[in-house]
Amino acid sequence: MATLTDFWLLRSIVLDIDFPGTLCGPLHNERFEVSWQDDYLKACMLSDVGIKREKNEDACVLCAPEHGKLRRLRGVMMAVADGMGGASAGEHASHLALKVLTESYYEGNRPQTKVPIALRIALESANMQVFDEASEDAALAGMGTTVSALAIVGNWAYIAQVGDSRVYHYRPGVGLEQITLDHSLVEEQVRIGVLTPDEARNHTLKNLITRAVGIRKNVDVDLFVQELQKDDILFLCSDGLTNMVDDTIIAEELGGNTPEEALQHLLDAALEAGGIDNITAIVLKVTAVPPKMSLQKIEEIPLIQPNGFLRRLWNRIRPARN
Repeated sequence: MATLTDFWLLRSIVLDIDFPGTLCGPLHNERFEVSWQDDYLKACMLSDVGIKREKNEDACVLCAPEHGKLRRLRGVMMAVADGMGGASAGEHASHLALKVLTESYYEGNRPQTKVPIALRIALESANMQVFDEASEDAALAGMGTTVSALAIVGNWAYIAQVGDSRVYHYRPGVGLEQITLDHSLVEEQVRIGVLTPDEARNHTLKNLITRAVGIRKNVDVDLFVQELQKDDILFLCSDGLTNMVDDTIIAEELGGNTPEEALQHLLDAALEAGGIDNITAIVLKVTAVPPKMSLQKIEEIPLIQPNGFLRRLWNRIRPARN
């Protein structure tokens, strides 16, 4: 039986997602930290305003449906969003996007819709809602948000990505791999060879993103899929963490600690490095052998296996961060 820490309080005062089994936050600028566990998954979520910012424009969500059939069809979904915009618009954009994402993913798609397609449709719905509100309210004009989302169905993780928040995969004996691609000007220049990873790390335009939810009427959503096994870890985070903490440290913390400890240590490292942005992350560990399910594959999803040909090719076109 899944445990949902402070579920009713969180649902009623944070994102107001009217869907049973949802954990979401943070509430304004307060520190948000919560854990969840079921038969073969354990997740910990954390969001902190950081040191330099007055407001937390990040948001995170985890949904584990209580209805058995829906759980089997759609699995457990979680996401991280990093909002942008004047006044409180960034905070509103990230929270609104995750609300629409969750409700659309679980309620807005037909049962026969494949999971990756349902994720993409849900993100497109979130984009339209954020765009419409920004167009109708001058106080929200220009708002947008990144969204990195994944759904676990059996032994498969389906990932949907817009922006420069990230999803990583860690496997003992293999190491850490960044699954998603950053939609940022600097990282795109790295991928085509204009900049080196070292030049990109401290580039003045490193935070200029090229794709976000809500900025335009339509949005392109990247899709990925990762097969899972016992002891695998998935790590979702906003750039408030990755701009402060190197991948080597992320790998060390994920590989050597419990999910709770890893999350706290990584937050501490980001704060010690300056904490210049909001910091939000989710650690999800596969604690037991996951149930085997058929892969719901569509053509545009790269299936990336550790140490396989596609992984080596992927690493050649997407230089790793040190």
